[in-house]
Amino acid sequence: MTAEPSLRADARRNRARVLAAAQEAFAAEGLAVPLDEIARRAGVGAGTVYRHFPTKESLFEAIVVDRMRQMLDTLHGLAGAPDPGAAFYQVITDIVEQNSMKRDLVDALAGTSFELNGALADVRAEIRDALGVLLRRAQAAGAVRPDVATTDLTTLLAAIFVAARDSTELPRTALAVVRDGLRPRP
Repeated sequence: MTAEPSLRADARRNRARVLAAAQEAFAAEGLAVPLDEIARRAGVGAGTVYRHFPTKESLFEAIVVDRMRQMLDTLHGLAGAPDPGAAFYQVITDIVEQNSMKRDLVDALAGTSFELNGALADVRAEIRDALGVLLRRAQAAGAVRPDVATTDLTTLLAAIFVAARDSTELPRTALAVVRDGLRPRP
């Protein structure tokens, strides 16, 4: 995430510190963490946080959009994989393993957080579309049941993420059940 070009060097450093502290706090605790706590963790005053991010929503969006864009880059990179089935199942596993314990992404991907609008809603739609491409390629290769739609897949992933919110462990069993359920029937 880049800082605004008009910021002084110290303001850019403070903004970066706020983003780093917020990323850690939101990932660990979700949206419940107060902005004053983020300011404390960043070693800045609350006014500094509010100057850069007037609302918790704007700070949350800045952090999550960056993470979701990284996920989108991965999805786009796998869109032309030589083995569509392996790529599909690997990306499903990676999404769950890398993101289910990050409460901010869980909230954003599950749609249980702030109202999704602007950049956050846009990147979430891009992720859904990229997952759809991987799903259709895997279905064409015979690796995924043909009756599964992208909305089914995103609903299943959201359910795993919601379950992860209430646990301190990775939802490996839920992931295994979803993966098995996506495979074609004999």
